[in-house]
Amino acid sequence: MSRPITFGVQCSSPPTVTPASWAELARKVEDLGFARLTVSDHLDEQLAPVPALMAAANATTSLRIGSLVFCNDYRHPALLAKEAATLDLLSDGRLDLGIGAGWMQADYERSGIQMDSAGVRVDRLEEAVQIILGLFSEGPYNFSGTHYRIDGLSGLPKPQQKPHPPLCIGGGGKRVLELAARYANIVGLNPKMSAGVIDASVGADATEAATTRKLSWIAQAAGERFSHLEIQVRTQIVIITNNRYSVAESLASGFGLTTEEALKTPHALAGTCEQIVEDLLYRRERFGITSVGVDMEAIDSLGPVIAALDGR
Repeated sequence: MSRPITFGVQCSSPPTVTPASWAELARKVEDLGFARLTVSDHLDEQLAPVPALMAAANATTSLRIGSLVFCNDYRHPALLAKEAATLDLLSDGRLDLGIGAGWMQADYERSGIQMDSAGVRVDRLEEAVQIILGLFSEGPYNFSGTHYRIDGLSGLPKPQQKPHPPLCIGGGGKRVLELAARYANIVGLNPKMSAGVIDASVGADATEAATTRKLSWIAQAAGERFSHLEIQVRTQIVIITNNRYSVAESLASGFGLTTEEALKTPHALAGTCEQIVEDLLYRRERFGITSVGVDMEAIDSLGPVIAALDGR
């Protein structure tokens, strides 16, 4: 039986939000049938992820909360393990823990944090993942690597979910996707953003062919784990329209794609409710994509889509 398709909303609101409006947003996301509310981790005007996620959990009853994703370079993995375990414990086991190597150049430049090469950042991420999982386990934990050292730290509190909250790692490059395949429970498919910005350069890595290539890397690295992985994708554009071809033509011209490639990219949804449902079912069959992340602007648009997918 196919895994059901679920949706998450990336709610990285600016700090002008109020306690009441944030709680109301979380409840709306839950009421519309979204499975999770996620917050990104950047140093711009958005809310800080840990307190924002805890507030969203407090305002809801079943909605999962998630980081999409914590940047490993912004905090030590021992600290992140403690924060994540606390979030999971106080949310009654509703955390999806997303972590990444870091990619947004502006964050590094404005904060003065050194942005090392992608290879170094991925190496550091792998060590951090090992430490976080080790600190979630029972007993004192020791680790000696190139970037981190842990000496007999017990890692308390422990998360409620056992053996740990679902771990989400995403990316577009081969090395980070292979890392995700080895460690993660949820693997996110993203365009490769080597330039440190989202611009037309990501188009070629957002196609159906690029997605097929990424899944082959994941399957090879995961081995027997592959059938248990949840495949996630961030869908940057959601437009309900009776003329999906005009949307595809606009996307194609902006990202250097053909209209057909723009129609088939898993990183966009455009069409009538029925067409979008069929696209999602096709992507589940073709790629195994069962987790779809969208931006806040798509909340109301996707409500009918979620209802139409119920039980399919």
